Amino acid sequence: MSAEELATKLSTLDISDLIFVDEATGSDDAGCGNKDKPFKSAASAVGHISSQPEAAQESLKIVIKKAGDEKYSYITPSALKKAKNAYELALKKAKKQAEREARDKEEREAKLAEEQRKLEESKKVVLTQDPSLPKPKTIQIRDAKENRNVRVKVNGWVSRLRVQGKDMMFIVLRDGTGYLQCVLNNRLCHTYDALTLTLESSVSIVGEIKELPEGKTAPDGHELVVDFWEVIGKAPGGDEAVSNLFDKDSDPSVLLNQRHLVIRGDRASSVLKVRSRVMRAFRDHFEGVGYAEVTPPCMVQTQVEGGSTLFSFNYYGEEAYLTQSSQLYLETCLPSMGAVYTMNESFRAENSNTRRHLSEYTHCEAEIPFISFDQLLDGIEFMVKDVVNRVWAEPETRAMIEKLNPEFKPMNEPFIRMRYADAITWLNEHGVKRAEDGQDFEFGDDIPEAPERHMTDTIGKPILLTHFPVPIKAFYMPPTKDDLRVTESVDLLMPNVGEIVGGSMRIWDYDTLMAAYKREGLDPKPYYWYLDQRKYGSCPHGGFGLGVERFLAWLTNSYTVRECCLYPRFKDRCQP
Repeated sequence: MSAEELATKLSTLDISDLIFVDEATGSDDAGCGNKDKPFKSAASAVGHISSQPEAAQESLKIVIKKAGDEKYSYITPSALKKAKNAYELALKKAKKQAEREARDKEEREAKLAEEQRKLEESKKVVLTQDPSLPKPKTIQIRDAKENRNVRVKVNGWVSRLRVQGKDMMFIVLRDGTGYLQCVLNNRLCHTYDALTLTLESSVSIVGEIKELPEGKTAPDGHELVVDFWEVIGKAPGGDEAVSNLFDKDSDPSVLLNQRHLVIRGDRASSVLKVRSRVMRAFRDHFEGVGYAEVTPPCMVQTQVEGGSTLFSFNYYGEEAYLTQSSQLYLETCLPSMGAVYTMNESFRAENSNTRRHLSEYTHCEAEIPFISFDQLLDGIEFMVKDVVNRVWAEPETRAMIEKLNPEFKPMNEPFIRMRYADAITWLNEHGVKRAEDGQDFEFGDDIPEAPERHMTDTIGKPILLTHFPVPIKAFYMPPTKDDLRVTESVDLLMPNVGEIVGGSMRIWDYDTLMAAYKREGLDPKPYYWYLDQRKYGSCPHGGFGLGVERFLAWLTNSYTVRECCLYPRFKDRCQP
């Protein structure tokens, strides 16, 4: 029968007796078998017919349109047989699937009922301390080694948890001073708290610390064999469990939102502990060289590093700012206290989202009277090396640094000293071009972070980069005597981080400083107290500022300075 004849015959039939299948545009899910909503497969058409009353099935016929065809044709006997087989096979699979799902549901319900039964039974298990045992000595984990074979009590948080069978579980306890593996056996594992224990729950554990036999490992080579324990504060489980909130691969914004929990992790807490030791080492260094610590104000009405990066606020009706630097205040202390330093917060309203910028950071600053520029450079280099050596000499701190930054070694070689002009030459000789126009760098260009980092990382050693041009440095930096185009200024550049210290000699002549104010368009009136330092017994002096977070990023091999402070503040981030 020709296609024309078939079309004529189809037109004389009751269309309600036809089940349409369009292999190109039909749908087995949304189709119903009529011409407007055909099925996609003949097997679905067979299934549809099978669902109709038996009396109606004989009158129903399947017509099919293959992909590429324009018109429908009756399904062939062989295709119909194949479709029936496919439908029967699908029925069998569906039946097996239903049976499997019913069986799985039954097993889940049985398992849940058994777990619930165990939980109810566990509520009957009540732990009490054995009165025949010695009274436990409360210790911190860092003191565990010297309290081996002594019954102790340790308080802390569940950092890791492992259940081994029904009669043994391991808790790795964290208390901020270290980690301690605790072993619970038999009845200790059968309580309701044991069966429902979650990570980050706070617990109190009593037992005896035993050295591990050879071949077994645990923090500090020992474990606490528990004889009593209790939960102090249970952390949530399920969707709210800390392990479901984030992991190491989470988006940075998630990690920042959960920073209050992230800092409980091994790496984050280690960085913060190293930070604590580094802050102490800086203070010990300055104490050792005879500098006095001062605490300048953070609310000011003057700028130090340019007006574009000032955070302003209303101070009782007057405009004021968060300090960019404590340098100017430190300089006022020189005649009364000699060399001084501060470990204070500084604030920069920089519209920058780079991994080395923060809007609030810890600023280690120092000012020293009666020194030369070379002495300033020597002092910066000695400070960095001395602080590193001090933290490296502490076994606990050194262990953390070695874990965080396995390649790190204290520096023994002298830092490279390179003039700004030589850095321009180096960049051009190594084919590093300006990003904005693809041309060579020229004297007077402010070298951006990326080329500066490239040079520092390529050389692979600390660089004291000196003698920057006057126009690209702060107003208070004096020109050199032999070249008035450049200043007695320095940046300390570290591989993998970039600049961590900025310093200079300070203009100490009154007239020269007034000319600098005029050049920069600054009103000298708010700086009257700073100018007075040039009137009442001025002297040559210099100083520097070090970003503690950048120093830590270098020391701990952290990708960003945001990992090196407690709660980072930068553009669009002021919480938690």
